[in-house]
Amino acid sequence: MPYKPPVRDYAFLLRDVLELERYANLPAFADAAMDTVDQILEEAGRFTGEVLAPLNSVGDKEGCHWAADFTVTTPKGFKDAYAQLVAGGWPALGADPAYGGQGLPHVVNLAFSEMSSAANMAFSMYPGLTHGAYSAILAGGSPAQKDLYLPKLASFQWGGTMNLTEPHCGTDLGLLRTKAVPQGDGSYKISGQKIWISGGEQDLTENIVHLVLARIEGAPQGTRGISLFIVPKFIPDKDGNPGERNAVKCLGLEEKMGIHGNATCVIAHDEATGWLIGEENRGLSIMFVMMNEARLGVGMQGIAQAEAAYQAAAEFAKDRLQGRSLTGPKNPDGPADPIIVHPDVRRMLMDAKAIVEGGRAFLFWTALHGDLAHASPDEAVRQKGADYMALMTPVLKGFLTDRGFQVCSDAMQVHGGSGFTEHFPVSQYLRDCRIALIYEGTNGVQALDLVGRKLAADGGRGVMSFFAELDAFIEANAADATLKPFTEGLARGKAELQEATMWLMQNGLANPDNAGAASTDYMHLFGLVGLAYMWSLMAKAAQAKIAGGSTDPIYAEKLTVGRYYIARVLPETTGHLVKLKTGAETLMALPADSF
Repeated sequence: MPYKPPVRDYAFLLRDVLELERYANLPAFADAAMDTVDQILEEAGRFTGEVLAPLNSVGDKEGCHWAADFTVTTPKGFKDAYAQLVAGGWPALGADPAYGGQGLPHVVNLAFSEMSSAANMAFSMYPGLTHGAYSAILAGGSPAQKDLYLPKLASFQWGGTMNLTEPHCGTDLGLLRTKAVPQGDGSYKISGQKIWISGGEQDLTENIVHLVLARIEGAPQGTRGISLFIVPKFIPDKDGNPGERNAVKCLGLEEKMGIHGNATCVIAHDEATGWLIGEENRGLSIMFVMMNEARLGVGMQGIAQAEAAYQAAAEFAKDRLQGRSLTGPKNPDGPADPIIVHPDVRRMLMDAKAIVEGGRAFLFWTALHGDLAHASPDEAVRQKGADYMALMTPVLKGFLTDRGFQVCSDAMQVHGGSGFTEHFPVSQYLRDCRIALIYEGTNGVQALDLVGRKLAADGGRGVMSFFAELDAFIEANAADATLKPFTEGLARGKAELQEATMWLMQNGLANPDNAGAASTDYMHLFGLVGLAYMWSLMAKAAQAKIAGGSTDPIYAEKLTVGRYYIARVLPETTGHLVKLKTGAETLMALPADSF
């Protein structure tokens, strides 16, 4: 079954839950009237469903091709689809109007990004990395750099990458060896090798703008001595068009488990010409703009692949005949019942639906706070938005990709033996999704970032604000009988998350291994409570629509799935709390030689 973009669900979130039109008085939201957004969603659904989705299996089977002249050819159909992407103006949705963008809120652009990723994850990575490069230059580039590069990146006329990882170092960027030698004219010569560079070479754009981390000669060792450089594939001429070929080469492509349609390159910089972005030795702070955006994007990829896999599993379960219902035949005229009648199949499908729709809401809710961090005239709202973006980013990346992969695995289980073959799409969703748990910082690193940095930031202001928001919602809705399962479940989950937070504060400082041992369980506990709050918000919005006389089936469906989440998924918080409170003793007891 081909992927069908869940356009109605996006509209429900943006109109009914997040109430996007409340912010119409803000300039950044002026063009985001729901009538306009509805049209964008419909057309985005058509483009991603009809143009990108059919190429998903093509890219998987064909992959990319490297040639001896250091060029890369993308799979059949990708180049034409990319041209349609650019012609349709999709790259410009969230970009600054000063550089040719439409200036829509990021939360609206996120809907298109998810549809694109669910339809064709490998393809969507090319524009995804380009937008990240755009954001980094927007945050740290000089006026001249912005004027030269941002219009080309905003339109996707030029592609973008980030060059971080080297053969000997990944997460620990302080070990990088790529060097930059100043040339006296404002440029640098960049030398070194970078690996796992998504979209590092391709035939979709007329130029590629590499953002490269390197160490200027004489710079301090470690992360304090890292600078960021723009290293274009073709050096722009005086008119800003691609000119002389730079000394940047793709030495080959990685053979990967999934995302075959995306070119994952080994890139050599052999005294390539580059230009410093921002200040010397301050490259990581600018690159983190790109990396944090990418981490949210990876959390979105987890939900996107889970959505596609869930759709495939649900369709299969309704068609596949196998056995009889435990309560009597449901298809008496047929030889067997469809497997969707079986409770364990229902369990996997309901888990998937609850995680996907709750996770999508968590992403959109956070993205809206990110928009308000920039757009609101209220300093308190801007501060809260920035705090939430920082706090939630590792949770969204780690929790949603872990659970998204589980949804893909369960979708394969629903298919049975058929799912393990390449005749059905679910195997590709599982393979493609697996990288999301690894790149842009493994999920273990996300968990450590959460407990080691984000919780304590600004005296714990972000997490305390979140707790206060949950308490306020619970108190405001305690008397609503329809919402009672949600408020009671949310209260229990919040209490456990607060207990876990206090345990970390008391035990993590005394023994840092306690924090490390608890980190993944804490991240999952946080994610589960975050989704409980999202389901509570969705239930409140749905119930209000039903009380107002709406007969749209989506509202009753949201209440049903939300109750399932509270009753069957949220109780996992207790197990995570028990485990994290055991600390590091048993985890670290076995000598390394015994492994």
